[in-house]
Amino acid sequence: VNMALARGSVQAPTERVGRRSRRSRASSRRAASAAGEGLTYKDAGVDIEAGAELVKRIAKMCPDVGGFGGLFPFGDSYLVAGTDGVGTKLKLAFELDRHDTIGIDLVAMSVNDIVTSGAAPLFFLDYFATSRLDVDQAEAVVKGIVDGCEQSDCQLLGGETAEMPGFYADGEYDLSGFAVGAVKKEALIDGKKSIAVGDKIIGLPSSGVHSNGFSLVRKVLAASGKSLHDALPTADDASTTIGDALIEPTRIYVRQVLAAMAACKDGVKGAAHITGGGFTENIPRTLPKGMAARIELGSWEVLPVFRWVQEAGGVAEEEMLKTFNMGVGMVLVVSAADADVLLARSEELGVGPCTLLGEVVPAGDEGEPIFFE
Repeated sequence: VNMALARGSVQAPTERVGRRSRRSRASSRRAASAAGEGLTYKDAGVDIEAGAELVKRIAKMCPDVGGFGGLFPFGDSYLVAGTDGVGTKLKLAFELDRHDTIGIDLVAMSVNDIVTSGAAPLFFLDYFATSRLDVDQAEAVVKGIVDGCEQSDCQLLGGETAEMPGFYADGEYDLSGFAVGAVKKEALIDGKKSIAVGDKIIGLPSSGVHSNGFSLVRKVLAASGKSLHDALPTADDASTTIGDALIEPTRIYVRQVLAAMAACKDGVKGAAHITGGGFTENIPRTLPKGMAARIELGSWEVLPVFRWVQEAGGVAEEEMLKTFNMGVGMVLVVSAADADVLLARSEELGVGPCTLLGEVVPAGDEGEPIFFE
């Protein structure tokens, strides 16, 4: 099952290297809650300062890091590559013994990154590692990967299954994924060059927590005294369990972003995949220096699962915004005229539901890259 087609590679310099700390710090105008109030990502064991420090050190060895995907010039196009895992969401799959959708998460985390450059995914590779191979379990995981590739219109080209006795707990495994796509050079989405003050910020809804922030989610779950099988207190449907809401697979935005590119007269000027770092880190990554995002709180629907996390863990709003997607998994920056078209005709154009979140404004006096109002 899922054997590798090839292992060799030849390294060559890229025009832009995609690497980020999944938990790096970003600024926000909104004041932090008083010390000691509520759970934080650091309480859950994630050291955002260490992650930021690692990226700084890597930047010294490999300049121009920080993009969602790495660009490699190839004729009149760029190949765009991305890699990611699923993080501690895997722990939920183990506890629930539900393995048929975690592969969708794996594909989503990489293809959603590379499509922020305007790249259509071409192919995907996976890495599945376990101490003792459970064939039925592995088959279910690979089924999810195949489903994710179908949703992304890309091919599962191959992968690697590694059996490493004694390395993982019995019944557990780890996953990594690697996606490669392509975009014509003239169609590249590069917000650093094209975004202007007054451009509008459009949000595409998420399906749930997606695949980031689960260390904090699991900390909140433990503190709440509830189990994954208990009803989600904030859910509209009383039959929805906490486990159901948390295991919901990550939404894949490939078709929506490519449809928006085709529909916008001025093109999609910038795109941000809202993953680790939430709104606070990811939206500024697509903006030129000297500009900021002004986001109107309350302009989109915060999903019930996030309301539960915040209430059960006493998590401050600022912490939520810099950790989770809060109901918006992909952000597009477009001209005001194109925003009007997308908002009025999003379903007809194939973009699907979308919301006006805010606009691009000059950065603050201290260079703040994002404001919540």
